[in-house]
Amino acid sequence: MVTDDERERLAEGYRAFGAESAPESPRYSALAAAVAGDRDVLDFLLGLPPGKRHPTLLLAALRFLGGVPADGAELRDRVASDAVRLRDTVLTRATQTNEPARCAALLPALAAIDGPLALVEVGASAGLCLYPDRYGYEYDGRPVGPPGPVRLRCTTGGAVPVPVTPPEVVARIGVDLQPLDVTDPDDLAWLRALVWPGPVEAERLQRLDAAAAIAAREPPTLLAGDLLDRLPDALALVPDGATPVVLHTAVLPYVEETRRAAFVDRVRSLPVRWVAQEGAGMVPGTGEPHPGGWGPHFVLSLDGVPLAHTAPHGGRVDWLG
Repeated sequence: MVTDDERERLAEGYRAFGAESAPESPRYSALAAAVAGDRDVLDFLLGLPPGKRHPTLLLAALRFLGGVPADGAELRDRVASDAVRLRDTVLTRATQTNEPARCAALLPALAAIDGPLALVEVGASAGLCLYPDRYGYEYDGRPVGPPGPVRLRCTTGGAVPVPVTPPEVVARIGVDLQPLDVTDPDDLAWLRALVWPGPVEAERLQRLDAAAAIAAREPPTLLAGDLLDRLPDALALVPDGATPVVLHTAVLPYVEETRRAAFVDRVRSLPVRWVAQEGAGMVPGTGEPHPGGWGPHFVLSLDGVPLAHTAPHGGRVDWLG
């Protein structure tokens, strides 16, 4: 039996997402607000496991199945008329946004580590953030890295230590509960469905497709499983002479709290470097947590020490004192 308190807690989460998503996606902001005020849609969501109720997953599943709803009324109609397919999609898929633009924030931290680097990304999705050396960058117009179809433009604040060249990467290893294969049309379609509609949508889709083409030519090693369980297996694949770097972006809010704490303890106990780009507070010592684990910016940290505030989907880095 669903209670009014349960509905209100879920509605509050959708209202918070609506406020946070408004600058990048007014459409998703409006749809999230509509869900928050719709008892029937809230009840559909409350019939799902707790980890499957997040706005990004619902909205991506709707887009994957039939495009972005025009408004709250269409969203409600589609939830009612296509409930079986929608439920199946939500249960079998996960929010696995793979935004290559986040590499522009990761690059200064990675370049500060003695290489060559073996990147071990947990929550890797299709592994598109495992290619920081294959992408080109512009920091306030200053070029870094190779020419090519992926060009990541980033504005900066503070004394960002922009590297002269990207670091050397000799291994690309990922762990994910459900690794995605960019050569699989359904998996690529799901990655595209995870891109938010809005002013930068076309740019993000073009970047995603170009990065996917790079990954298809040079596939990463992706291991299926939980980040705690498979981390030893991933590290065992690091070649001799390489510096292992455990890496993750926008992953920890999806990990249950006790598992998250165990993961942090595990990484800190290992002879690895640790680069994280997460919501404030997700890595201890990186600020006060926001509701849902997100907030207006992410915090870039190296070995648990906060370095910068970054835009969630890339495009800006503000270095901390």
